[in-house]
Amino acid sequence: MANESLPNYLAAAKPNPMENRAPWYKNTAPSYAGIFLSVPFMAGMAGALQFGSVWAGFVGLLIGSLFCFLLYYVPGMLGFKTGMPLYVVGSSTFGTQGGIVMPGLLMGALQIGWHAVFTFSAASFFMQAIGRDAGPNSAFFWLVCAVWGLIFAFVGAVGISWLGWLSSWIPVFPLAAIVIAGFANMGGIGKFESVADIARSAAIIPVMGLGAFAAIQAAAGFFATAGAAGADFTMNSRSQKDVVLGGFWGITIAALVAGTFALFTIAGAIGNNPQLAVQHGVGTDKMAGIPLFISSLGEVGGLSKIMFWVFLIACICPTGFCAFLAANSFSTMFPKLPRTGMTMAAGVVGVILAATGLANNLAGFFGLIGASFGPIIGAMTADYIRSGGWNGPRKGINWAGYIAWAVGFVVGIFNVLPGIGFSYGLETLVSFILGFSIYLVAAEMGLEPETVSLEKK
Repeated sequence: MANESLPNYLAAAKPNPMENRAPWYKNTAPSYAGIFLSVPFMAGMAGALQFGSVWAGFVGLLIGSLFCFLLYYVPGMLGFKTGMPLYVVGSSTFGTQGGIVMPGLLMGALQIGWHAVFTFSAASFFMQAIGRDAGPNSAFFWLVCAVWGLIFAFVGAVGISWLGWLSSWIPVFPLAAIVIAGFANMGGIGKFESVADIARSAAIIPVMGLGAFAAIQAAAGFFATAGAAGADFTMNSRSQKDVVLGGFWGITIAALVAGTFALFTIAGAIGNNPQLAVQHGVGTDKMAGIPLFISSLGEVGGLSKIMFWVFLIACICPTGFCAFLAANSFSTMFPKLPRTGMTMAAGVVGVILAATGLANNLAGFFGLIGASFGPIIGAMTADYIRSGGWNGPRKGINWAGYIAWAVGFVVGIFNVLPGIGFSYGLETLVSFILGFSIYLVAAEMGLEPETVSLEKK
């Protein structure tokens, strides 16, 4: 074990003691369930329906929910065993210096994107709730995005404990809303037919088709950053049982419930009103997932207005949390940066991405997240298995981790390169497998540096 002067983010790290930890049903499960009971995840299920049937979407959702548990498990075990957050346990896979960028700053950058997605979602629901047609780039939409995004960025900066309390009970309402919407629109499912006939005929697995692949990617791409952050959740766990049960109920079951009723809601709405498919570009690369989800709720009838307000309120906590987490990533790596100022700066960037409509591209954003964090978790999993746990940070830059990430990331973004891959497939899964495999090979080639001690001298 080498001696090295540790960066501030590692030198200041302290494990969460056992006496501060709690059962899975008080922390991990409800926290993760709240993540899946959010607008972006449920709206992302629309991607599966433009490529296949409801059944194909459910099969993919089932596989995707199990894959999400896999993405969470190793970071979760690392958090439980060490009592340390992601940026500390990730320093084994990427190095004491390499960990500053990966996963540290990368996590912060993607949290700004999440702030934008939730700000866009909130503004879109608000427009429907008050009966306005203002959309991206309109003056009123800009105003709503700015007010919402900046207010809750500020709340994230100064009132994160308040958001934590709020997030413990708010998800109950979107859960009730999506279950009601699913049953209300269910009569249209039998009339639902995907308009993406070309994509369906190109199915790689005839029984499931591209619709299943799209559902897997929607679940895994949506979840990848939260999966890597499993360490942050489970550093509050008391045992391996807490890690497993918290993940099973909060991730796998929550994803299945929220995703299934979202599929019912959207498919049933299109079956009852086929014009929705044309209006929102279903079957084309212009499909707008969040507006389609909102319109599907609008088909419920008299309760739709209430649902618009429910999902608007449900965007409060994640909007604030994402701005806080972005700033936390940056200020942890660079302690001299003012945390409140960084939070507000993250909020400003998120507002711009939301108000211009760039945050509406869920498939593209999920693909970027999956390509970014799929190989990170794959490399961390390989490191965990190879090391038999966590032996501490590795000196400098762990090139095995960086090479594994780079290859996984490049393959994961093939979908955005003209003529390469397909636009909504298995990018996160492939990136994870490549990150895992290449880390093992690179480590065997001697590209994995020795560990350094976290103990204070």
